Amino acid sequence: MGDPVYSPELPDVPDLPEPVTPAGREGLAALLARPGKAVIALDFDGTLAPIVPDPEQARAHPGAVPALAALAPKVRSVAVVTGRPAGVAVRYGGLAGVPGLEHLVVLGHYGAERWDAVSSTVHAAEPHPGVASVRAELPGFLDAIGAWRGTWIEEKGRAVAVHTRRARDPQAAFDELREPLAELASRHGLIVEPGRLVLELRPPGMDKGVALADYVREVGAETVLYAGDDLGDLPAFAAVEKLRSDQVRGLLVCSGSAEVAELADRADLVVDGPQGVVDLLGAVAAQLG
Repeated sequence: MGDPVYSPELPDVPDLPEPVTPAGREGLAALLARPGKAVIALDFDGTLAPIVPDPEQARAHPGAVPALAALAPKVRSVAVVTGRPAGVAVRYGGLAGVPGLEHLVVLGHYGAERWDAVSSTVHAAEPHPGVASVRAELPGFLDAIGAWRGTWIEEKGRAVAVHTRRARDPQAAFDELREPLAELASRHGLIVEPGRLVLELRPPGMDKGVALADYVREVGAETVLYAGDDLGDLPAFAAVEKLRSDQVRGLLVCSGSAEVAELADRADLVVDGPQGVVDLLGAVAAQLG
């Protein structure tokens, strides 16, 4: 038997939330009708894993891996698209060696790195030299502009991030640092990627939108669900919107956060953080079961 015939009408499933936009409802209906042609793509921090004060302590929601493992065999592909190094996301997510996730792909560093469960290997290009230069300069730079107190640096391998969540006024510190850090990044051939009270200095030319669009085309998907929570997910949202114009149906999910209203405003469906994402994945898997 092949995939069921596509219908724009959603099944009456009480636990399955309904998107608020026509494009989102069409995307969900297409996913349910032809799951073998669908990609499920998700951010890590704030989407599969709760946001925590120390990113090194971030771990996937307890229900995330079981939900992914239940859903993955029913769809074309499941991919995690993250700004973290791919290996770190795999380790913090507990994603390796999981039955049902034998074909999982993790696109790390906005697609500059790729891990797949088949080989358990990370493939990556050479790092940008500007990252090492910024890494060396950043501590003194923050001290010189009086921004050291309450901020801290996260080493991300192919990028460096400055967090303000521990500052006395996190949002004010974030706003004050955006322009100086953008100037510092530019001097070293980098760009600044803003997030939830974090500013990441990283190489240009790659973002979650580029990574997602390339992957959707690579696997020949007809539908894509993307879930994210952060400003860094806006390019992925834009990529799905562009794919829709190329006849790829899409469902945009915001892992709800009052900190990123812009993402919620563009989403087809807003869920209650990682728990809401887990519930959504579980509901879709149950409907396809």
